[in-house]
Amino acid sequence: MQQPVVLIGEWLVTPAVNQISRQGRQLTLEPRLIDLLVYFAHHPDEVLSRDELIDHVWTRNVVTNHVVTQSISELRKSLKDGDESSPEYIVTVPKRGYKLAATVIWCTEEGEELAPVPPAIPSTTAKSSPSAVAAPLVSAAGALPAPLKADKRRSITTWWVWGLFLLALFSCVALVAMSTIHSHPPVTKTRLLLNPRDIDIRLADGNSCNNAASQRTYAVGLGSLITMSLNTFSTYMVHDKTNYNVNEPSSSGKTLTIEFVNQRHYRAQQCFMSVQLVDNADGSVMLDKRYFVTSDNPLSIQNDLMSSLSEALTQPWPERMQAMLRMYQPSQSKSLTQFYQAHQLLMKGDIDSLSKASAILDDVISDSPGFTYALAEKAIVDVLRHSQQPMNETQLAELNAEITRVSTIPEIKNTAAFYQIKTIDMLGQGKVDDAFAAINSGIDLEMSWMNYVLLGKVYEMKGENRLAADAYITAFNLRPGENTLYWIENSVFQTSVTRVVPYLDNFLAAE
Repeated sequence: MQQPVVLIGEWLVTPAVNQISRQGRQLTLEPRLIDLLVYFAHHPDEVLSRDELIDHVWTRNVVTNHVVTQSISELRKSLKDGDESSPEYIVTVPKRGYKLAATVIWCTEEGEELAPVPPAIPSTTAKSSPSAVAAPLVSAAGALPAPLKADKRRSITTWWVWGLFLLALFSCVALVAMSTIHSHPPVTKTRLLLNPRDIDIRLADGNSCNNAASQRTYAVGLGSLITMSLNTFSTYMVHDKTNYNVNEPSSSGKTLTIEFVNQRHYRAQQCFMSVQLVDNADGSVMLDKRYFVTSDNPLSIQNDLMSSLSEALTQPWPERMQAMLRMYQPSQSKSLTQFYQAHQLLMKGDIDSLSKASAILDDVISDSPGFTYALAEKAIVDVLRHSQQPMNETQLAELNAEITRVSTIPEIKNTAAFYQIKTIDMLGQGKVDDAFAAINSGIDLEMSWMNYVLLGKVYEMKGENRLAADAYITAFNLRPGENTLYWIENSVFQTSVTRVVPYLDNFLAAE
């Protein structure tokens, strides 16, 4: 017998091909999300805790509660399928877990229904009494005797029950047949199943430009902002591959490519920045913008690009995201370009890069004192510098004063950057429980690779290397590349990738 399929609410779930479908619409989900949905279907109306889901869905794999929360979120987004007004299929039961709140009908791909079978036909094997045998089959008036009337009623009832059973059976067969017809689209030779809610951000080398270094830094900064924003505030999962040079096939349904193109008819061979968003399912171009970057317009380009992405993805930015974007609004475009230069140095993570980043951010804060996010970024840079190269008493006093000053700014206290600073500072003081509370608050506010690297460091300090490995893999998945690997190995304190997260070590060795 083939693997059963199940009707959950309006969705027909076909585990064999990792697909859900309704009304001619098919979605391909990650196998783990299908396993999670099927497990819920086996326990309808039951409250399932995170630990139970980990034990039965992620058996023997390295996971944390954050992975369960993220998977539930992705599953909810897929079941809503872009319709925010649709009912919740999986509801949260505070302090207990999650519950499937939709009807469930099981059947197999052959059409065999796995619901309870209809009542059996009443037994007729009991001995008949002599009087019953002697009873006339037809009365004088020509009517059936009472026992035969009862048998006839039972027979009619039984036929009705079997009729309803067969109707349900045929309905199940029809649903499976429709799913079979529509659920096997042509696949590429690599047999990758695209996830339409995933986006890769890539930076193409393109032709050389006069100011290639600063242009590239600006593009990397934009990629980082887009990744963090969409992962935190939208229904999309974005992978920032601007630092990832491996050009392997991807399962992401969409690709955002940033490229600087040198057009010789421009004066001084200056470049324009080309931004394209392509739907990999059919090759259609969802967004195609070209910007001629000057020293005065990086801020307006950033605003226009974010607005254009909102339209292309039909994803309105929520108020929290708009408030966050306003924090990336320095008074001068030059300050934004310098900020992204410092941010790229921060992502490299080594002591020389951090020292350069700190100096650049001093200039940014001086030129744009109202640029609050630059203040938070400088505090992050400086606490990381102290973790790699301990400061003297004077420098340490200045650092403590800087942290205190940043902590008093209301806008910063509501950002993940504030909790990143606290996490690094608490780890440096050996206050592991405080660091754990801080980084979890940061993750609630922002889904970023940096948060998950710091979560891994906290788990290591707690002696929970299995959970640390899961956090590091999540960080690398959000932003693969040598920068993230350097952070895992060297940020805050040194980590042995071979010992703590051998999967990542083997993955990189296989490239």
